[in-house]
Amino acid sequence: MTLWNNNFPDSRFELEEPDPLKTDEFILNMGPQHPSTHGVLRVVLKTDGEIVEKATPYIGYLHRTFEKHAEEMTWPQIVPYVDRMDYLASMNNALGYALAIEKLAGIEVNERAQYLRVIVAELNRIASHLVFYGTFGLDVGAFTPFLYGFREREMILDLFEEISGGRLLYNYIWIGGVAFDTPDGWLEKVSKFCDYFETKIKEYNDLLSFNKIFIDRTAGVGVIPPDLAINYGLSGPTLRGSGIHFDIRKNDPYGIYDRFDFNVCVGDGTRGVIGDSWNRYWVRMQEMIESLKIVRQALDQIPEGDAKETVPRNVRVPAGEIYFRTETPRGELGYYIISDGGKTPVRVKVRAPAFSNLSILPAIAKGTMVADLVAILGSFDIVLGEIDR
Repeated sequence: MTLWNNNFPDSRFELEEPDPLKTDEFILNMGPQHPSTHGVLRVVLKTDGEIVEKATPYIGYLHRTFEKHAEEMTWPQIVPYVDRMDYLASMNNALGYALAIEKLAGIEVNERAQYLRVIVAELNRIASHLVFYGTFGLDVGAFTPFLYGFREREMILDLFEEISGGRLLYNYIWIGGVAFDTPDGWLEKVSKFCDYFETKIKEYNDLLSFNKIFIDRTAGVGVIPPDLAINYGLSGPTLRGSGIHFDIRKNDPYGIYDRFDFNVCVGDGTRGVIGDSWNRYWVRMQEMIESLKIVRQALDQIPEGDAKETVPRNVRVPAGEIYFRTETPRGELGYYIISDGGKTPVRVKVRAPAFSNLSILPAIAKGTMVADLVAILGSFDIVLGEIDR
């Protein structure tokens, strides 16, 4: 039996009219285990080729119910947990919580302890910005800055380890003071670090800040106009990158910050456009210099005396409520706390800066390239620990 003859149509050679040119939307999951999302963040992208049509962040992969747990813990027991929200700025987290409780309870803190708090908080700001410097470079394809940034960060962690015993979660700033006074020679080591670190700023700028490839990847990318930044509640370097002159340390001083002379760094358009990714990066680079100025002044002014907490560890907080905010490396960290006079808080609510800063991503992502979205997200310097809490 013959199955094939010359009259049988051969489909391999049939010509069909091509469909009119069209593009299909493509759904792309970025994260939640992608290194460029800086944690367990999932961003669902709807793309047209390489153009982002829509970007929707999904959070909650790191949720640990910190705020609910706080209602079951005594006031001092909460201190180690606040360290874990923004684990790159544990000192800054603890400082805000301690100041909130102290204001609500009317607790006075020793002068020496207040200066030590400022020193460790500003060193932690530098350490956090160094992580940003290195990882932002990685986001846009530069590996060497990561090594340079972590080299100096390790020195700060050595100082923190010597004073607190920890390298990431310090549990150092307590309600009423700090856990330990300084070991012998520690303040001198901080001074030497300041001298050393100051010489490295130029190295960072030569390597990355004014690198043509880096500028091309970040300047004019992800521009956030000032009014949009305010409407979305942005804060910290992400807000100041848009040219908004607002820093809680200056505009609403807490602790002893009103005793120090330093500048508020804002995006100035030295490269690119005010409000773009490069200007947000540049604000953080300038802020490291300002933090050095604060640390040097604190070292000069720090008095002798007791640095330990002035209240017992089982402190009771009178009935009342408070919202207290501080300036962390990522922006405004606020604690809203309600007390009924018992051993535990009735309610603890945290206003995390990275949460608000991330909220603007869908508004500015439309129309960008997928590769640019990585740069935009990196310029926010988010930490998912404080977004999910």
